[in-house]
Amino acid sequence: MSLPPEGRPIPAGHGTALLTDHYELTMLQGALYSGAAERRTIFEVFARYLPHGRRYGVVAGTGRLLDALERFRFDAADLDFLRAFDIVDDVTLRYLESYRFTGNIWGYGEGECYFPGSPILVVEGTFAEAVILETLTLSIFNHDSAIASAASRMVTAADGRPLIEMGSRRTHEQAAVASARAAYIVGFASTSNLEANRSYGVPSAGTSAHSFTLVHDSERQAFRAQLDALGKDTTLLVDTFDVDRAVRAAVELAGPDLGSVRIDSGDLPVVARQVRALLDELGATHTRIVLTGDLDEYSIAALAAAPVDGYGVGTALVTGSGAPTAGLVYKLVARSDGPGGAGPLRPVAKRSVGKPGRGGRKWAVRHRDEHEVARAEDIRLSPPNPGPGDRLLLMPLVRDGVIVGREPLKAAVERHRQVLTELPPQAFQLSRGDPAIPSIFEGRTN
Repeated sequence: MSLPPEGRPIPAGHGTALLTDHYELTMLQGALYSGAAERRTIFEVFARYLPHGRRYGVVAGTGRLLDALERFRFDAADLDFLRAFDIVDDVTLRYLESYRFTGNIWGYGEGECYFPGSPILVVEGTFAEAVILETLTLSIFNHDSAIASAASRMVTAADGRPLIEMGSRRTHEQAAVASARAAYIVGFASTSNLEANRSYGVPSAGTSAHSFTLVHDSERQAFRAQLDALGKDTTLLVDTFDVDRAVRAAVELAGPDLGSVRIDSGDLPVVARQVRALLDELGATHTRIVLTGDLDEYSIAALAAAPVDGYGVGTALVTGSGAPTAGLVYKLVARSDGPGGAGPLRPVAKRSVGKPGRGGRKWAVRHRDEHEVARAEDIRLSPPNPGPGDRLLLMPLVRDGVIVGREPLKAAVERHRQVLTELPPQAFQLSRGDPAIPSIFEGRTN
């Protein structure tokens, strides 16, 4: 058997069916032989814990999953590949040839916060339909939720100062686009990534790097070229050589109406204060200062007292600030017993040490007090009866195979902004600690 040629990234509009682990198709093949393929099932996506002692997680990737689900088809080329490499047999290939998800999916709204055990996605369908969605679902949600969860903490630390996502060069080219989208949901103002602008409408921004200064004969010449090309409201990078000299040259060339200066190195709090004092001395009192350079939520918080007007975040953002995956799992929690999916759904769960499951289809409601402050995540095995201040968390995303939950990205942005207002104050502490609110399972605290 010959090896396939080196692959290329999946182009936009291409099917997503092969973004799947091999074992999902072999499970499908076995279930087709046993008759279990048509059993009705419920799978759920949840996190057993939050990474690094964080106080909350953020759901992101819902819109991308719905787009990917719409393109989850095994075309002729996919089937030829599976046949040529003897991955599944002809019975399974015939099933995959006409595969369409015809079930139902519910989920937390994109931008919503979640806690340990929160059923952020509930997938109902036959075992055959639902099991092969595991890898695609987890790869999208684990990445995007990890980025959004880290980015939300950065936005909180920035305390109203705008943040630019600029991590494209520090991650996979497609992950860069997804990262920009996730960061925008939780409050980042813009991205450096043009594809994120084109695909999702995330505002993009950018001016110059050190190479632009170095390719010119002098720093002054580089500044003059940038000002001529982009106008006085541009951002000049002032730390290529000597910061003091660069700031003086920038204001001399642009005048007091220079838009911004960017500092990318050095002792940032100290340099920022020195630059602010110099700008004020030169009359550029409205010129903004933007800091970049390996920032994360902790260094941003440490800059709270510095005279800074905005931040650019790269590596820490696209790597989840130390937690590049949200730790989400996709588990079977209920199934039917009868042939062809007949009979009631009964709870199922594994009992392995360290990774026990909770069987049964879940519903979730967020308990809020009379001041609309969240107090608990109530996760139940039957539809809840919410109180006056409570909020139901699961919304329909797919009904009988038809996508019904697609929404504009701005809706996720607004949802996250609203959700943060109901979290208790401890949710925003950067120190390690327990989740901001407890998860309660049928009267038991997680």
